[in-house]
Amino acid sequence: MAIRNGYKSNAWRNSVARVLAAVFAGYLMAACSTPDPEIPETPVEILYNNAKDALQQGETRRAAKLFDEVERQHPYSKWATQAQLMSAYSYYLVDAYDDAIPALERFIELHPGNRSAAYAFYLRALCYYEQIEDVTRDQGNTELAQRALSDVVARFPNTPYSRDATVKLDLVRDHLAGKEMDVGRYYLKRKQYLAAINRFKVVVDKFQTTSHVPEALERMTESYVALGVFAEAQKATAVLGYNYPGSPWYQDAYDLLVSKGVTPEGSEAEPPIALVDQSFVKGAEPSAELAAPPAEAAPSSDLAPAPDAVPVDPVTGLPLPDAAPAATILPPAETPAPTDGPELTTNSPDDLMEPEPGSAPSGDQFQIPFGEDAPPAQ
Repeated sequence: MAIRNGYKSNAWRNSVARVLAAVFAGYLMAACSTPDPEIPETPVEILYNNAKDALQQGETRRAAKLFDEVERQHPYSKWATQAQLMSAYSYYLVDAYDDAIPALERFIELHPGNRSAAYAFYLRALCYYEQIEDVTRDQGNTELAQRALSDVVARFPNTPYSRDATVKLDLVRDHLAGKEMDVGRYYLKRKQYLAAINRFKVVVDKFQTTSHVPEALERMTESYVALGVFAEAQKATAVLGYNYPGSPWYQDAYDLLVSKGVTPEGSEAEPPIALVDQSFVKGAEPSAELAAPPAEAAPSSDLAPAPDAVPVDPVTGLPLPDAAPAATILPPAETPAPTDGPELTTNSPDDLMEPEPGSAPSGDQFQIPFGEDAPPAQ
């Protein structure tokens, strides 16, 4: 022990203080953390009824724990299967997605032929869908939601779950396309034109039915013009004009080409040399008007309105005869709903309270004590 002038050193005092602080913090944590009271062994009917009553009274957390107890105490009863689904539903109501998703996946894996399987698939998709982040954030949950919603549509086409999943699936795809557009604009603003073009092509190729396609084609035209690749700019503008002839994005793309001495219907010949500014070709700042989507784009007063687009060959850029129109971006054909067999029945949360028709729980009901010091349900 180091002693200076009859007193203990400051280092020793500091070490003792740290030890005492750690011990005191441990006592505080032990005093504040009270484990959940254990639920005694209870008949399955009474246990399930208590969980059901807790859910109807808004004690969602307590209901989820009681439903879990049904499965733990009576794993081979007919109530255990329904308790798995009701537990997941209870967690979903309080946004506890990390608890709800594993419970739903376990239910789907163990009971794929259960009458409530469609609801389990749909509820899992909702858990992912409600966690979608803004387009500026990571879109991992958006991709998971897309796969889960597609599962619902493919597996249960005749159910209301499928109809609602179809609507949400369109919104999810639009969200993913918005993410690609956000990244593409970022590259375009920093003159990284090839990277921007790749992002815009993803929107055109994979998300053809979304609202971002006209802007993606116009941004491709702008990027190709900045690189001096006028033939590709003509193709992108021709496709834009053929599919969206009245769009302000087509007017902007047409005006941009006209200002460079070419039109969407022109050939692949290079424009006159006098019109090519090499400094612009090597790297030019995008126009301020095109840096962000305009609220309402109006045609310039000194430029003629863009004419109706002429179909062109997507490879050569040459005009096609009337019998061979240009490639058109069309939504995928709707798949007719299967008609064989009866429609699948669906269940509301109230219907899901009963595991099977005509098998209401029997026995006297009483409230299971949860402990006087138990924390209030959230």
